[in-house]
Amino acid sequence: MNEKNSTVETLRVQIAACTRIMNMEGLIDYSGHISARLPDGEGLLIQSFDDSRASLSPDRLLVCDMEGNKTAGPEDAIPPREVYIHTEIMKARPDVNAIGHFHPETATMFTLVEGRPLVPVKNHAARWANGIPVHPDPGHVNTPESGRALVETLGDRHAALIRAHGVVVTAESVPALLVDSTHFEENAQTLFRAAALGPVTGLSADEMQSFLDRFNRDAHVKKLMKYYAGRAADAEVMPAAWKEYLLT
Repeated sequence: MNEKNSTVETLRVQIAACTRIMNMEGLIDYSGHISARLPDGEGLLIQSFDDSRASLSPDRLLVCDMEGNKTAGPEDAIPPREVYIHTEIMKARPDVNAIGHFHPETATMFTLVEGRPLVPVKNHAARWANGIPVHPDPGHVNTPESGRALVETLGDRHAALIRAHGVVVTAESVPALLVDSTHFEENAQTLFRAAALGPVTGLSADEMQSFLDRFNRDAHVKKLMKYYAGRAADAEVMPAAWKEYLLT
């Protein structure tokens, strides 16, 4: 197997495994999807519209071009209707290699309450030090035009909320996307709980920069992937053989 095919195989397993893990963690349920940019840059891997997120298999993933058209995959499978979230962001953001769209309850609540923005309050939320914008259109991002509108909202940030709908998270790899997605909802839950105690003081710009200056992102991603991969394998959420693809 050549290096290119081996890389695509790794991406397929990573997407399937991380989708199952996010389902296990309550981030992705019957809906939501993860994508990964293909090594040749000509398209992306993404799951189909209706395959179960709890049992997604690598061989069920679709290859789509950057216009959202299916170019390879099972005959009975179609792309998710919101494939344009993934295609339009990847076209606009060459730094992004993996995208997740899901519908976490706590984070989404912060799009509904005036004067209660979702701000970083946990140290790992410094990932979003440059802001978490809210896209004002709650509808499905199911056209290229609506995808480009979301891209405008996202800008150069690493995540955006969609009003009354969900969240989009971007990262440099599928494992990093899983870690960021977990921290995103953790931060929202902490802010929600802290607000019940009284006025909340979010992390200052200096505090976030101080954290980032001493933070080893690669080591952190590997540490958390080892934890989640082991937990998922032990719970038989995914085959144990998949762990090696997540820890590379």
